[in-house]
Amino acid sequence: MLKILIADNNVGLCETLEAFLERQEAMQVVGIAHDGEETLTLIEEQEPDVVILDITMPHLDGLGVMERLSRLHLTQRPKIIVLTAFGREDIIRRFTDLGADYFVVKPFDLNVLADRIRQFAGDDTEDSLVREPELELNQSPRTMARSTVNREAMVTELLHKIGIPAHFKGYNYLRDAVLVVLEEEGLFGGSLTKELYPRLAEKYNTTPGGVEAAIRNAVITAWDHGNRAFLEELTGRTTKGRFPTNSLIIAKLADQLKYKARLSS
Repeated sequence: MLKILIADNNVGLCETLEAFLERQEAMQVVGIAHDGEETLTLIEEQEPDVVILDITMPHLDGLGVMERLSRLHLTQRPKIIVLTAFGREDIIRRFTDLGADYFVVKPFDLNVLADRIRQFAGDDTEDSLVREPELELNQSPRTMARSTVNREAMVTELLHKIGIPAHFKGYNYLRDAVLVVLEEEGLFGGSLTKELYPRLAEKYNTTPGGVEAAIRNAVITAWDHGNRAFLEELTGRTTKGRFPTNSLIIAKLADQLKYKARLSS
């Protein structure tokens, strides 16, 4: 039985991966972590055979996990499969130097991920692989809402294009806010402070006001030092006007992703 630990701060993605991997023969998900510190704790407690590790996580990112992995008292080091939404050579080189075994670029096919897990864990038999349809963007809105792997990659791409630094707290909050709005279209009727911010605050163990302020700080930073031309195009604002509000950014990012999905259909 291959023991697998999933480390990613996207709850929906973790649920998707867990459900798929648990259906595979001789695979068991022994833990799910949403931040780097929790990841290290679970690695030491569960001693998994394979860790599926996201690069961007709160408290301690994927690089930090890799840097501290050698300090743990493990009988055997797990295989590390890194999830990334961008293939920057410097980052990949750094992870490789720290001992990463394989990289999976989002969006990815779940079947390919299962193949790689078996190969690196020493069991690449085809008979034990449960095949699933590849996740596609050109699906109905309801099906697309379940395709978390693709959606997260698209949001990440847009946030990088805007110029929001990935280490900002507001980066994670804004990404998750857009994903929630995509999944629950009825949520956005003026209920940011009543529903969305409290939900994100609970996930990240902070306050709704802290979520709002962090997103605001990220937006202001992007407006002043990021890709203002793209922000103006996205929101309809100009350099003569004030920078866009949180709600406008979230709504426009969600609309942009829906438009991309329609173009793919």
